[in-house]
Amino acid sequence: MRTATTVAARAVGVTKVYGSGEATVTALDAVSVEIERGRFTAIMGPSGSGKSTLMHCLAGLDDVDSGEVFVGDTKVTGLKDKGLTDLRRTKVGFIFQQFNLLPTLTAEENIVLPLAIGGRKVDREWFDTVIDTVGLRDRLSHRPTQLSGGQQQRVACARALVSRPEVVFADEPTGNLDSTSGAEVLGFLQRSARDFGQTVVMVTHDANAASYADRVIFLADGRIVSELLEPTADAVLDMMKSLDGVVAR
Repeated sequence: MRTATTVAARAVGVTKVYGSGEATVTALDAVSVEIERGRFTAIMGPSGSGKSTLMHCLAGLDDVDSGEVFVGDTKVTGLKDKGLTDLRRTKVGFIFQQFNLLPTLTAEENIVLPLAIGGRKVDREWFDTVIDTVGLRDRLSHRPTQLSGGQQQRVACARALVSRPEVVFADEPTGNLDSTSGAEVLGFLQRSARDFGQTVVMVTHDANAASYADRVIFLADGRIVSELLEPTADAVLDMMKSLDGVVAR
């Protein structure tokens, strides 16, 4: 196993079950995976494969029925509410399909909100780096309703990065964006890993989006079944087609 310094998050034998009796669904079936620090990892799989559940468990948004989850050197499994709150404020960042911006705050206020809530000071040098990278310098005083969808998602990306979390988790971050805005957001996430050493984990169903990642992990029926390194959109699409065939049988 690689040392903790090279692993930003990991799951060890994680099982997650929903429902009971005949309605039981095993969303994750003894999944073990390591997320490498400073890399952009995509998680893919057919509908119901467990990809979103895996991300939610890694991020501490959902508990597990068995197994262990770690973010950095913090054991997430078994954390109480306060510990989970601290984890989400200091060690993880989130980007969702719905931008989740507060409409009464400006772009800048939305970006620094997690730091303000946690009583932490803004590192202005890092803030400036993030703002210039996402191209929001002339939009900081605008409220969400004055921004395009792509600009709003870039605000959400900046908010996730400004606290320098161990891991940024992105759940279908381009799902509500047109192709041009989506490419801008994906390019930013890619640069965040390659240029700044940020660890990014993205759930997506889009082969083109996954091609921006350094590594793609594929799930089917709650298990990791394959992965691709330095993926192309065509290679991802071929893998998804083969998994759809397996699931359909």
